[in-house]
Amino acid sequence: MDVHALKGWTARVTRGCCMGAILLVLAISPVSARDLAAFAARSGLDVAHAAAKVWAEDAVLVYVENDESVVGSGRSVRWGYLFFSPASQRSRAYSIREGRVIEAEDLSMDFVAPPVSAHWIDSESALAAADEKVGREFREKHGGVIGTMLLARGVFSDGSPDQTNWVLIYTSPGNPSLFVVVDATEGKVRRTWRG
Repeated sequence: MDVHALKGWTARVTRGCCMGAILLVLAISPVSARDLAAFAARSGLDVAHAAAKVWAEDAVLVYVENDESVVGSGRSVRWGYLFFSPASQRSRAYSIREGRVIEAEDLSMDFVAPPVSAHWIDSESALAAADEKVGREFREKHGGVIGTMLLARGVFSDGSPDQTNWVLIYTSPGNPSLFVVVDATEGKVRRTWRG
């Protein structure tokens, strides 16, 4: 092999190695949020609950909220679950993505958080109920999106402190937000307001 052919071969091998290294880095780099699978809130509950039981045997679920954007069907790539331990009077939050705990944090709270009801509709059903009543019109008229979906007991339930509700907050630039309270056991819209 002559010198020119050797130089050409060396250059091709070097380029090939560089491309291989770049592809390897891309293959092992973190997946972007758009590539992550969105899931309904209840789908992450078992993982969060198992982690909470390791933290405190008496842990009860008191709050659920989307930790990343909600997609049109009431799913998110990441949901947050807050648990309360009556024995220790402590709270701990778990953030779930792709079927595993990606963050756990102790929270200091100055009040006793009541557990949500054992039976509650999933985030997809809550969004469908809210959209049917007022949400779809708000989205179409104002270019609105779902900013927040949260599940809690006694929140915005005047006269029914034991009621577990989904609260959906639709946002739109330049417009007051739309709040929709959905009864999480019956799936009915109980309240709406702008603010």
